Amino acid sequence: MDRWETRLANHDQDRLIHPFDWGLNWLDLPRNGDPGRQLGEFVAGAVAESDRFFSYRSPAGFEFENGSLRFPSAIVSPHPENNTVHAQYFPCPHAKARAVLVLPQWNADQQSHLGLCRLLNRFGLSALRMSLAYHDRRKPPETRRADYHVSSNLGRTIQATRQSVVDARSCLDWLESRGYRRLAILGTSLGSCVAFLTAAHDSRIRTGVFNHVSMYFSDVVWTGLSCRHIQETLHPSLEPDELRRYWSVISPATYLERLRGREMESLIIWGRYDTTFRPEYSRQVIETLRRVEARFEEVILPCGHYTSGRFPFNWLDGLAMCRFLKRRLPIN
Repeated sequence: MDRWETRLANHDQDRLIHPFDWGLNWLDLPRNGDPGRQLGEFVAGAVAESDRFFSYRSPAGFEFENGSLRFPSAIVSPHPENNTVHAQYFPCPHAKARAVLVLPQWNADQQSHLGLCRLLNRFGLSALRMSLAYHDRRKPPETRRADYHVSSNLGRTIQATRQSVVDARSCLDWLESRGYRRLAILGTSLGSCVAFLTAAHDSRIRTGVFNHVSMYFSDVVWTGLSCRHIQETLHPSLEPDELRRYWSVISPATYLERLRGREMESLIIWGRYDTTFRPEYSRQVIETLRRVEARFEEVILPCGHYTSGRFPFNWLDGLAMCRFLKRRLPIN
């Protein structure tokens, strides 16, 4: 399994190594002192007021045509392409006001997760598949990958993740405007992290599916097979605990306590041989969910990260997600 994972990971040869950057300008912070201290203070404030940090103004310009939704992001980046959110709508006539917001993995292309959306339709659920910040049609012309969402630029990674969360919440607004009242969210890999941050800050989400999980955003980047090119520039500049602190505002660990006493049903899926979202990190999530008495189920796939997208594991994964949502997303 490890050899298969490594072979799939090495198939992508267009990873670029970008220099380390504190990214203070992405958070509107002046460069007039110790950048680590400035970033640390900003993050501490954002965590303390995370409802404000992930707040947004609902877009006024939703445009929908031929199954495609587009609208202006509530967060404006320096890249015009990234400032328009794109989503694809898969309605099901038998959905009974139930809909699932689908967030694909890091570097997903325009076709990723469309098959999953059609499978959700077959299980009686409508689906809206959103492109994350800096992905597919939102990529700036100078990029081939979604490097601006996850990179060794600390501030930009925070802001891109924040933007994806805000965009996801705007998609929930649109689904509500279409008459959907029972809303779920489904995220894979990076999309799983964004999905959890969204669910933790938006009580409209009744059910969540988190496909690949880790307590800390930084742990995946620091040790994961898919992030080796980022590790090359992070390791000489920071220690693991420092990166955890700087990226705590975009880490599920910071917000797991919010699930205590909440009725949201969750499905946690992880791979026994995952070398990107390593199993020990997923087990930490499971242990914490039990401690906060969250309502969840667990599925352990007999594969790794990349191999979860290959037959037969992709079918095991997809069926587990669809069956759970059909069973657990309330009809009333």
